[in-house]
Amino acid sequence: MIKALDFLRGTDTLSLLLKLALSVLLGGIIGIEREIKHRPAGFRTHILICLGSAITTMTSIYLYVNLNLYTDISRLGASVIAGMGFVGAGAIIVTKNRKVKGLTTAAGFWVAAIIGLATGAGYYEGAIAATILVVFAEIIFSKIEYKMLNSKRTATLTVDYNKAENLTTILTYLREIGANVIDIEVSKNKAIEGKENIALLNASIYLQLRRKNDIDKIVVELKNMNGVVNVSDDLYLELKK
Repeated sequence: MIKALDFLRGTDTLSLLLKLALSVLLGGIIGIEREIKHRPAGFRTHILICLGSAITTMTSIYLYVNLNLYTDISRLGASVIAGMGFVGAGAIIVTKNRKVKGLTTAAGFWVAAIIGLATGAGYYEGAIAATILVVFAEIIFSKIEYKMLNSKRTATLTVDYNKAENLTTILTYLREIGANVIDIEVSKNKAIEGKENIALLNASIYLQLRRKNDIDKIVVELKNMNGVVNVSDDLYLELKK
């Protein structure tokens, strides 16, 4: 604890304003990373969660110190942490390819709420240190994770295309580069009347790759094929977005 900041840990107006401002700043810092990656819950959402959590802790302290209501001042904070489970659940989705997305955003909600609680309690050092580590984990560790997972010898491609014969061309290309097709799931997309270049078919292709295969290059090559509307690798989209 930094002794020089002790005068800002009380319930006076200056301390309260600092806590609110710091919660907005720290929540915003975490939210910026999600915003840059175009996640639905980004900058403003994290600010509101962190700010609301800070106010919760400040209210608990106010009830105890100023109104002499002798109760468990940690109870409101515990409710915030439990409530984050419902908010985080709304950020988690399962794609049509049975891939789970949104776990990092949900975890960000949870940690932003705890940082807000720490800020509201005047634990500035812990709140700031936690924010730095969260941002470090989201930016630096995500790149490390991508490199590790991208070096795996298995991958899942989702391909949208127009005609059944396009799939034959796709599979021929994959065999030529030495990729082993483990499984394929084909489904039909709904055609949108009056719109061009709409994929009528969708294929989820589960691959076993050789070490020389570059998944990013494969995605680009498939996108350039005639009749192919879109190609995505769930791992690529999740970590590079």
